[in-house]
Amino acid sequence: MSVQKVPLETIQKIRQYIKSSLSLPDSENHPRSMASMDELDNLPEPDSLSDLGDLFNFGSSMEATTFAPNVRGQWFISSTDPGAALLKLPGLKLQPEMRLVGYLYRLSDDGIGMIWAVPENLSTTSQLEQALETSGDRTQPPRPAGALDDPMEAIRGDNSAAAYVVASILQRELREFGALGKSCNWTHHRLIGAVPPQATWQWRVEMPKDFSPKVKIAPDGKVVLEFFTCRVMAPVTIYQHIDHYAANSYKANSLDRPIAIAKR
Repeated sequence: MSVQKVPLETIQKIRQYIKSSLSLPDSENHPRSMASMDELDNLPEPDSLSDLGDLFNFGSSMEATTFAPNVRGQWFISSTDPGAALLKLPGLKLQPEMRLVGYLYRLSDDGIGMIWAVPENLSTTSQLEQALETSGDRTQPPRPAGALDDPMEAIRGDNSAAAYVVASILQRELREFGALGKSCNWTHHRLIGAVPPQATWQWRVEMPKDFSPKVKIAPDGKVVLEFFTCRVMAPVTIYQHIDHYAANSYKANSLDRPIAIAKR
């Protein structure tokens, strides 16, 4: 079994690129439920009662549109193309005739997202909107027709160590897509290559001797990838991440376990 160490800086750059590619416009991160007072102030003065009625309708038109960005706890389609994250990443690509699509759920300052891999011929706006009709609260996201169970099932690669490093970061960023407020998790993790010296740590397991990211590729094509992060939100915690990949697959069986907690 060959073992390859991966520079921490390389993974950090990969993560930053993916995060940038998956970034959302402010109109979807923090949609307004109605026109602001500033917008109303800038509207022309009405010349008739009919125009006055149109003025009041301006603020409610988007409220009546279920599929538009909203903060009412109703799912809507994101304009961001999650597949763009794969354009410049080494070793991975989206399977031909597949597309990644995203949905968002917003409620005040909290929110989540969902990414699906769907056949390109089933990814039109009208088809994606059909899934919204059967969606519910945050526990019942829309699932478009033809969607795969996991978007990583639509990913293909060159079986290199770099490809699996990218896959491990990509799957976590896809899961974090659209997360806001208390729904954020992976966002609070920082990649580390050594024990952070800013805290005194209480270890739950024996402290690892080597914190460098590593990829182990077996002769049968199975892959194990290990890396570490520090969760910077309380409780501040060091995590060990171990991803197992079957041969020629980029869908990981992941173990994310806390191994040390910062003493107060």
